Amino acid sequence: MKKLCLFLLMALATVSCSQKIEEADLYKLNGYWEIKEVIMPDGGEKEYTVNPTIDFFELKGKEGFRQKVMPQVDGTYRTNELTEKIAVSEEDGKTYINYTTDHAKWKEQIIELDDENLVLKNEQDIEYHYHKPEPFTIK
Repeated sequence: MKKLCLFLLMALATVSCSQKIEEADLYKLNGYWEIKEVIMPDGGEKEYTVNPTIDFFELKGKEGFRQKVMPQVDGTYRTNELTEKIAVSEEDGKTYINYTTDHAKWKEQIIELDDENLVLKNEQDIEYHYHKPEPFTIK
């Protein structure tokens, strides 16, 4: 009985932790996102304080691309011009980003998406927590 209660409690926590992603909110994915934390399936965490690259998403409708960019001292970004095609889909009430390159295909579930935060979960149950980056300045 205790195991059943624990299982139900964990299932409820998992369901309540992911927000419903509305199609009207997908535009919030556009722009620059900096990784701040990764949470492993076993609960282990890795924080990122300095990032040499950040992710740039461009979505028009439900299709677009993701590209790694490098922030520069003058506030601009450098890139190697490599992009990953993306397409947003919905399966069983969950919203996914489907990635395609010449070498691989994979998907990540959008767990949270708002103006300042993005949480993605890959197929290995690794969660990637992003936030909008601060402009780089020299003080």
